[in-house]
This record gives sequence, structure tokens and C-alpha cells, in this order.
Amino acid sequence: MNSYNPKSPLHELQYFITPPHDCSYLIYKPSRMVFLNPEQKIDVHTLSDLSRTGFRRSGDYVYRPECHSCRQCLSCRVPVDTFKMNSQQKKAWNRNQDLSVKVTSIDQIDSIDAYYTLYEKYINVRHQDGDMYPPSREQFEKFLLNTCTESFFLELWLDDRLMSVSTCDALDDGLSAVYTFFDPNEHRRSLGVFAILKQIEYIQSLNLDFVYLGYWVPHSPKMNYKNQYLPFELLIDGEWHQLNRHLNAEEIESLGTSLMTTFPIGWKAIIK
Repeated sequence: MNSYNPKSPLHELQYFITPPHDCSYLIYKPSRMVFLNPEQKIDVHTLSDLSRTGFRRSGDYVYRPECHSCRQCLSCRVPVDTFKMNSQQKKAWNRNQDLSVKVTSIDQIDSIDAYYTLYEKYINVRHQDGDMYPPSREQFEKFLLNTCTESFFLELWLDDRLMSVSTCDALDDGLSAVYTFFDPNEHRRSLGVFAILKQIEYIQSLNLDFVYLGYWVPHSPKMNYKNQYLPFELLIDGEWHQLNRHLNAEEIESLGTSLMTTFPIGWKAIIK
């Protein structure tokens, strides 16, 4: 593992880069990650600057993909002032008006056991083919309770029953959506959709700008739900670009193919 120091306003932080490993999103593709030294505590403003350059957090680690031959991990964010619900999102919104919302900081959690019970059920039912299966208490705490910055949880309740938990990082321009888990048996409610809508509403109430949804990977079907939150912005080659309409399957495939190169957009006409 080598030390890695990108030239940026954040150059005083210490970074490392991992050896190649299997990509979590695209099969048969190698991946590498640049990450901050996890011993460094960072504040909201530093994490915000990092988020604007494509980093995100998982547990104690703040990371960004840095792959030799692929640029498909596109950071995406929703500008909340111009966001408009589509018909399916409106249905999810209306179905869940009986739920109440509670915003809780890590040191204010009433019952970690209730969190873990819901998380364990969610992973066992929805993600048996994922990296987090089988779930464990240690994994849960390292992934969602350990943090190097200011994090909070957006909870959804049906009376005294916990229905959904979204782990969020506070940013100076909004929030970063780290992970959401919910009751997997409540299919009709579309709790995953509703949780994102409530995060958007929460950031609107704070007069901030964005909900960062992590990475959108065009060639990974499980990530395609993110382009339903329109308009949304993509970080491509260091610049944010706004997408104002839903892309069809052919357009998504074409975009992903164009990102399977280390050459920035526009260079193909110059370098053969």
C-alpha cells in the first residue's frame, strides 16, 4: 500500500491507495481506492470539500475510486431547490404520510439494538449476494456507527415501530447519504425511495443545496435508481454536470462505455 498525495486544496491531508482488487459494482473489473488516513479526524467543511471532489465515507474511511481503465464511479448529487418528484416518487410519498421522522445524532441513539435488528433483517432479506452478508454486530458498528466526522441518522417511525434508518453525513452544502436500511417486508411503501425524499425535504428545510447520493455507475443496474431523482448532477472529469431528464437504457450503456478509458472526454480526437 503506497502513500498517495493528490495535488488539490486538500493536499495537506495524508492519503493512501490500495492495491487492485475486485470491483464491487462491475464484475471482472479491477478497482483501486484512494482513502484518507483513518486516524485523521475531519470537520464538516473538510468532508464537504472532499465530497465535492468525489470522495465519500464508509465507517472510519473516506475514499474515492482511482482505477486505471475505468471512470464509471460518478459522484452524483440532487440540487434540492429544483428537484421534482416523478409519478412513482409521489406515490411513495403519499403512501408514507403516516410515518414520523426523527433526526438523531450518533450520541443520542435510544436503542442500538433496534437499529441492528432492522439492519440484520434488511441484509438477510435484500442483500444475500452483497459484501455485507452475512451481517454481524461488529460489521454493523464499524460500517454505520464509527465515523470520522459529524454524522446523524434520519429515522422513520410508524408509532413505536422503527421502519427505516438513513445514515447521513453533515456537509456545509447539504448532506451525504451514506446508507439506508429499512423493513424489507414493507414492499408497498417503497421505503428506500421515501427515505431519499425525506432527506431532500430535510435539506430544503435547512436552506442548503444538495443531497449527495454516492456513486452512480452506468453499467451497474443496481445503481440505476439514482438517475430517477431529477435533476441531478454528475461529477465527470472534475466538473459537475446537470442531467435534466431520465436516460434510457441505450443512453446509459453509451455513457458507461465512454467512461471505460483513462483519457478525459474530448481527448479521443487527439490521442488515438
